[in-house]
Parts: sequence; structure tokens; C-alpha cells
Amino acid sequence: MRRCLQGVVFYLANHVVMNQPFYGVRHWFLRLFCRIEIGADSSIHMGCFITGSNIKIGNNTVINRQTYLDGRAGLTIGSNVNISHQTLIQTLTHDPQDARFGILRKPVVIADHVWIGSRALILPGVTIGEGAVIGAGSVVTRDIPPYTIAVGNPAKVIKTRNRNLEYETRYFPYFDTDIQ
Repeated sequence: MRRCLQGVVFYLANHVVMNQPFYGVRHWFLRLFCRIEIGADSSIHMGCFITGSNIKIGNNTVINRQTYLDGRAGLTIGSNVNISHQTLIQTLTHDPQDARFGILRKPVVIADHVWIGSRALILPGVTIGEGAVIGAGSVVTRDIPPYTIAVGNPAKVIKTRNRNLEYETRYFPYFDTDIQ
């Protein structure tokens, strides 16, 4: 019965609440009923799909439209992180060598000041270091060191990033637009 109730809560979150145009409503429901930790001045935009309660989001973090957040095995997102549109972050996969197609649970950690480009795919077990940038469309299959820029499939480090990051991301556009 508990799993059924949890299924109803996440169904409502993904198909009703995440389509509401008001941040306060979305964040209230996610905190209270889905048990997701959302830091101060962080924003989870319309159309995101969330599964699993083991999600912690720091302060001043932006989760843009149509992002998939998988919190079944643990997802930690730091402060001042910008996750662009249609990013997929997964914490569960299957063991291809298991005769029963067993599940592998591997948490994902995204450190402070990370910027993830649109339509990136972050696979289970990955840690993205502080200040790293993931290029749009990249597939992150292994850990990315701090203050590096990684692109491609699989994502590879191509250069380093400035370490003097002082910005705070705060992005609350109106409704389902990019107008603030």
C-alpha cells in the first residue's frame, strides 16, 4: 500500500503539480509530499519529471524545463548549479551481465557552480566536480574533475575553467517562458 501511495504522489507531482505556473506551489508540493530538499532561492521549472525522494538541492540552483531528476538511489545537487533544458540525470541502471536483469543503484553528485548544457545525459554513479561545465548533448559516463569543461559522447575533458566563480544563479522566469 505504501508503494502505491508513493506512486500516486509522484504521479500527481509529475502530471499535475509540475505543470502549475507557480514556483511556490511546485516547491511546496515537492518538499511536503515528495520529501525533496530544495535550498533557498532555487527554482525547479515547469515540466520537470521527478522520481524518488532521495534528492537534495542546494541554494540558488536552477533546474530548467523538462529535466528528469532520478532520486531513487540518491541525487545531490550543490548550490549555484545551472541544469539546462531537457537534461536527464539517472541513478538506476540494469546490470547487463545479470541473468535476471538486476538493478544497480548508483548515486549521482553534482557539486557547486556546475553548469550542465541542454539535453545532457548524466549516468548513474557519476560525480561532477565543483565548477565543471558539461557541454550540451554530452553523455557523462564517468566522474568529471572540478573546474573542467567536458563535451561529447562519452564526455571528455577538453579544457579547464576559471576558478574565480562568484556568481549566484537565480532564475525565475514567468510561467513556461524565458521572460523574467
